[in-house]
Amino acid sequence: MTGEVRSAVTATVCLYARVSTHDQDPEVQLGALRAHAAQRGWQVAGEFVDRGISGAKERRPALDRLMKAAWAGQFQVVLVWRFDRFARSVKHLVAALETFRSLQVGFVSLQEQLDTATPIGQAMFTIIGAMAQLERGIIRERVKAGVERARARGIRLGRPTANVDLTRLQALRRQGLSMGEIARQAHCSRSTVRRRLRAATGMSTESPSADPSAMDGGHVVTP
Repeated sequence: MTGEVRSAVTATVCLYARVSTHDQDPEVQLGALRAHAAQRGWQVAGEFVDRGISGAKERRPALDRLMKAAWAGQFQVVLVWRFDRFARSVKHLVAALETFRSLQVGFVSLQEQLDTATPIGQAMFTIIGAMAQLERGIIRERVKAGVERARARGIRLGRPTANVDLTRLQALRRQGLSMGEIARQAHCSRSTVRRRLRAATGMSTESPSADPSAMDGGHVVTP
């Protein structure tokens, strides 16, 4: 959203506040947000407050409602007290700002003095995005280096091989149990059951008659 658009008409703004515990008072944040909105001549369309919720939580009821309202076009500006009251990480902040930009919704953070409608705010947004990309690149390189070190030490990566008694699987299958029930009793996945039985019979595991104990001379014996 451009500064010209905001000055031509009264902008509608939503306020977002968050406190980590129920003992904290969100009015400390809301009071400053209301004053800033009044100073700029903005009309407050709604207040969204998350109480007793950590910033690390991925799901926050008030924030979820705010994002839905943004998609519905109910306001033109999001006003927050500070970055860490709004976003749980740099990645989350960048994603939210990208969404707001696509919806032509401005974003203002009082403490960081960020306003995405200004040239400086746009520059800061670009820097934040670059830092998030750098952070992702560093994490990716660390993971890759860790995998390479583990392989060099002969460590096998991935899910450990399931220790399954084939004889028991075959016995359970002869009883007519389903793949899911066999997997529960053998404490393994359905895919492991199918793979082990298929490897033992060389046939489909859809029918209990594919068990080697039900074979005579290499031919399946039907009841």
